[in-house]
Amino acid sequence: MTRSAAPDSASAPPGLARLTRAALLVYAAPALPLAALTLPLYVILPTFYAETVGLPLATVGAILLAVRLLDALSDPVVGVLADRYHPPLGRRRGWFLLAALPAALAAYMILTPPGDAGAGYLLFWGIALSLGYTACVIPYTAWGADLVADYHGRSRIAGAREGMVLVGTLVAVSVPALAETLGAQDQALGLMILAVFVALALPGLTLLAVLRLPEPVDAGRPLPAFREGLRHVARNQPFLRLLAAFVLNGFANGLPATLFLFFVARVLDAPQMQGPFLFLYFLCGIAGVPLWLAVSRRYGKHRTWSVAMLGACAVFILVPLLGAGDLVGFAIICVLTGLALGADLALPSAIQADVIDVDNLSSGSRRSGLYFALWGLATKLSLALAVGLAFPLLQLAGFEAGGTGADGLVMLVALYAIVPVALKLAAIALMWRFPLDASEHARLSSALGRDPA
Repeated sequence: MTRSAAPDSASAPPGLARLTRAALLVYAAPALPLAALTLPLYVILPTFYAETVGLPLATVGAILLAVRLLDALSDPVVGVLADRYHPPLGRRRGWFLLAALPAALAAYMILTPPGDAGAGYLLFWGIALSLGYTACVIPYTAWGADLVADYHGRSRIAGAREGMVLVGTLVAVSVPALAETLGAQDQALGLMILAVFVALALPGLTLLAVLRLPEPVDAGRPLPAFREGLRHVARNQPFLRLLAAFVLNGFANGLPATLFLFFVARVLDAPQMQGPFLFLYFLCGIAGVPLWLAVSRRYGKHRTWSVAMLGACAVFILVPLLGAGDLVGFAIICVLTGLALGADLALPSAIQADVIDVDNLSSGSRRSGLYFALWGLATKLSLALAVGLAFPLLQLAGFEAGGTGADGLVMLVALYAIVPVALKLAAIALMWRFPLDASEHARLSSALGRDPA
């Protein structure tokens, strides 16, 4: 790998010209165990702690909401630390490696609760895991944003990482089926298998990436003071617009993710199809990543993402028409919305790397850690809203996690399908005329003193 031409400007980007395929794979690999952990956290754990462990549904929702809100407050702290302080291996690689082992330990503990685990156990290890996960993800994603500097190259590295996220998600979806073949009566064995996988793979693959890939050179001026830095963020209009759209779309995705298992079991009356439908959805997400990356090379990242969201709305608005036994119709919806998921994962984070260049020009320094921390904060707030609002509303409507009647099903369908469509339409309105396209980014690159190609 060769470094990009070094401009004279003090604000020159620190990235490489291009990553080889092997280097791209090494960078993306840690996303696999991180993703294998994410699905249980947001989809399986709420129902597991409510149904198998036996905690009240409202208690689980309140604890997970509290954990995610507390965790969200840690994102800016981690982002600032990851930008300002340099461990021996660097501010990207060093922080990532330091966080991997504690995160793996916390993952093991929360996925393998003892028989007498209560609300305090879920709260403690939930906080520990969320903090460890944040300390991993922020320097990891900032590392990717700084490794490559060109408009479409960032799509490539984000696509590789998010593609691996989907592979890890498929691993998480497949494990319950494996556990069932081994004679498991509930989700406990599957979660234990995932716990062991994450505990071994996350530190190992992180170490491999740290040993094989360089730390980006910090070529900018010293970081601005905290208040001055916030003023630069507040003036970064493309970032604020992207962030608002991302929060809306994240909330739209978080609601069906939180309620997916309930919808399949209670509305479709097919609990045995929960795993297969999840597998189909995320498999199509993997197929969608290269598709949308190819489209974005011609039409731009923001417009392509908007089209993908619009397509998801057109398909998802049909979900309320489904009822018990409509498995073929729901499978088609899983295929089409799964394809759209590839755009949701790959393109916004690639655009995020571009809006950091706006701050780079304004502040004269590269603050990817802070920006990805704010990005993570938005992600967690949207997911916290999903679980924190959905579960209490379901309980208010009379829905019971282990019930079999029709109580609360109208609320379940509304939260699962109707509300997400409205939220996505609002996100599309923000992104359709987004100002930072390929030509504008080329002009920005020139202003930063680098070859825009």
